[in-house]
Amino acid sequence: MNNIFDTHAHYADSAFDGDRDELLKSLPEKGIKYIMLASTDIDSSFRNTELTEKYDYIYTAVGIHPEDIAGTPADYISVLDKIIKSNPKVKAIGEIGLDYHYEGYDREKQIKIFREQLEFAESIGYPVIVHSRDATEDTMKLLREYKPRGVMHCFSGSAETAKEIINLGMYISFTGVLTYKNARKAVESLAVIPNDRFMLETDCPYMSPVPMRGKRCDSSMIPYTAEKAGEIKGMTTQEILDITCRNGMKLFSI
Repeated sequence: MNNIFDTHAHYADSAFDGDRDELLKSLPEKGIKYIMLASTDIDSSFRNTELTEKYDYIYTAVGIHPEDIAGTPADYISVLDKIIKSNPKVKAIGEIGLDYHYEGYDREKQIKIFREQLEFAESIGYPVIVHSRDATEDTMKLLREYKPRGVMHCFSGSAETAKEIINLGMYISFTGVLTYKNARKAVESLAVIPNDRFMLETDCPYMSPVPMRGKRCDSSMIPYTAEKAGEIKGMTTQEILDITCRNGMKLFSI
């Protein structure tokens, strides 16, 4: 397998502290062509840009995740802007969005920071990587308003929602969840998405696909998800990898 583009990964995560460089050095020989890192706060935005400087095949997004808004500095947009201007391998704003999964979330602040980052991305012409969990109604309302260029990551919503996201001009990305027995919605959604509008990701170290569930996820596991996507689309695993790599390169201007 080759031409693998993992369009959403978290290699700055502490789960990789023990063997990060060893792992990242080994991935190209396993068919990994590109990786897009996703940031969750200012600190990870800086750490991810450092990884892009060490590895030619790695790119990154910068941004504030909805679960990480508590410590966000007032001037965070200007900080993100400085990071972008100092590193040409920053290709997107993300991951940004809404997450109402855990009790105690601040809905209004999440919406405010999501809106600010959508406006920032629009002002500099960058795509966005959108996170939405238990917040479909509010997320879609903002996407309809801004119509950003970008991707809805780790999608497991309905085919109806998928169609609307595609009609807004966005891409949709699938993790190893696609291989799970209870992933009916994700399977139904992928079936209705045009071939030029979907991508694959790991969201590693999370979301390991079957048969690797329970193990720490990394980009070398993408072919399992691609194989499942191929079953749904009536294509070979390599055809899926080729298409999703091409789609990722187009969205992120690589």
